[in-house]
Amino acid sequence: MARKIASRIAGAALSLGFLSAPGLMAQDAPPLSPQCQAPSADIAAPAPLPNVAAALAQRRIIRILAIGSSSTYGIGATSRSRNYPAQLTAILERTLKGVDVEIVNRGVSGEVAATTAARLRSEVALEKPDLVLWQLGTNDALARVPVEEFEQTVRSTIEWLKDSQIDVALVGLQYTPRFSRDENYRAVRDALLRIASSENILYVRRFSAMQFIAQARNAPPQVTNDDLHLNDLGYRCMAEHIAHAVIANLFVRRFRPNTDANGGP
Repeated sequence: MARKIASRIAGAALSLGFLSAPGLMAQDAPPLSPQCQAPSADIAAPAPLPNVAAALAQRRIIRILAIGSSSTYGIGATSRSRNYPAQLTAILERTLKGVDVEIVNRGVSGEVAATTAARLRSEVALEKPDLVLWQLGTNDALARVPVEEFEQTVRSTIEWLKDSQIDVALVGLQYTPRFSRDENYRAVRDALLRIASSENILYVRRFSAMQFIAQARNAPPQVTNDDLHLNDLGYRCMAEHIAHAVIANLFVRRFRPNTDANGGP
């Protein structure tokens, strides 16, 4: 099953014209663990990562800033080594053989997007990343932040990152039955899809991937007893899905917009 999923992602990459940076061989997306299986369309929407590709072509260290709230910090994981940035580092280095990857974890539990956006500017100045993985949306939805305000914050921050020659990937809300029907939750999810589509940036569809896994027969839980924060399995799947998205999108030459025929993230 894992090979089939990887093959589907690799096939999609070829159909979109994904090519490796000069002098590099295209990489297959790393295989998913059996408990993290999800279709590629539920994992991410394709978009280029030109600044990461340039760093890769130059064989220099790939610097990634992981920023966001509790899902980035690792609340619910049994150790710091099991949060998603720590696991993502290992997956990317195994896949991109001979390339060093440094991921700095700057997650702060409870933050809304506006607070993270303000903090992001100083973190970028300090870390000088090639890629920002911005996990966001859940706290804004639960805090009832107006969607228009949320969207403006995210768009203006993305434009600043682009002007600074930094790639950005949005990592969306987690799935939990507790909030799956909440109107604010759905509105923020829709806003993230609109933003990623119009800005042509990588969007990791965490809600869709987690929902797909949760609906499998006898699926183990991906969240803790509070039905909100991830457990160790949830963080492992999060890391694997983000790794899939990054690897599959490192080789873009021609690409399509982040559109979804079904209209959902």
